[in-house]
Amino acid sequence: MKHNYNKMKKQKSMSWLAMAMYLILGGACGLLIPHFTWQLCGEDATNTQFILSMLFALLLLYAALFLQIIIHESGHLVFGLLTGYGFSSFRVGNLMWVKDGGKIRFKRFSLAGTGGQCLMVPPELVDGKCPVVLYNLGGAIMNVISALLCLVLYALFKRSPIAALFFIMMAVIGLMLAVINSIPVKMGSVNNDGCNARDLRKDETALRAFWLQMKINELVTKGVRLKDMPEDWFALPSEDKMDNAVIAAVAVFAENRLMDVHKFEEAKALADKLLNTESGLSDLHRELLVCDRIFIELLDEPNSELIHALQTEEHKNLMKQMKNFISVIRTDYAYAKLCLKDADKAAKLKAQFNKAAACHPVKADIESETELIALVDNAP
Repeated sequence: MKHNYNKMKKQKSMSWLAMAMYLILGGACGLLIPHFTWQLCGEDATNTQFILSMLFALLLLYAALFLQIIIHESGHLVFGLLTGYGFSSFRVGNLMWVKDGGKIRFKRFSLAGTGGQCLMVPPELVDGKCPVVLYNLGGAIMNVISALLCLVLYALFKRSPIAALFFIMMAVIGLMLAVINSIPVKMGSVNNDGCNARDLRKDETALRAFWLQMKINELVTKGVRLKDMPEDWFALPSEDKMDNAVIAAVAVFAENRLMDVHKFEEAKALADKLLNTESGLSDLHRELLVCDRIFIELLDEPNSELIHALQTEEHKNLMKQMKNFISVIRTDYAYAKLCLKDADKAAKLKAQFNKAAACHPVKADIESETELIALVDNAP
């Protein structure tokens, strides 16, 4: 009990630390923008001119944040390539470039709770190990480098209010992103880059789980279904390891594989177990498991009270954030067709699914989800 209490206390302090970092970032930008706005519009400016200058400054802030996210993800890419990883995909916001058939193709794809993501093809494990520290910390390293460069540029262009504001915001945001991502902190239910770099270096089980996720991502992008991958990759982690988010994700992949082979009773049992056990599952993974659980119930008993019980506010919010995610649309479609018996809504969701599938970056997901849609179409 003492161990669990200390662990909870540590996680709580880490959450406060993460919140403090974001408050410092917001406070710094909140002080910089009014200061430079007065320089932009002058002391004799009208209220309208001041407001317009403030809006322009906020636009610069957004541009600086967007660029630093690109720089951060580029850091993962550069240091990944330098340590033996191969390119798989690169995403900022909903703009994504993915390697498909030996070519880099542009897609549109977003993932709730992430501003960007760089996924790589991992080198093979040697004695159960592969390089992970520089790949995970590469984003923070590039943020620091860019921030220092922007401080130099700020000093050079200090007399130009627009350039000075942009470069100082780039520096502040870059340094804060580096701190937020490099100091080991659990952001809600997700490990940041610093946590991963620390844990993967120390824990062989976590390192293998990390490698498996990267390898699975590589293969599904190439069109290999989960059901066609080695079964031992999806062995359930031991319960004492499930508090690690990276390791817990392997259990989610195991449930996804059961869905892919249409072993719905086994998928239901595993989903129930994962949803009712305290673990390091991310909120995103947890709610996507709820999606699968609702879908299975809809196929078996469309008017079950359990379906409505699972549709909590948290789940509904996730469904809204991930409304273009094909597994979410698949569940919405099943609910409209099998539970609501709303043909018009079901037809709209089917069209939405086809549109989302056309630009979805993962071939294997499209094939698997299309089969699940067909089960709904053929349901009595």
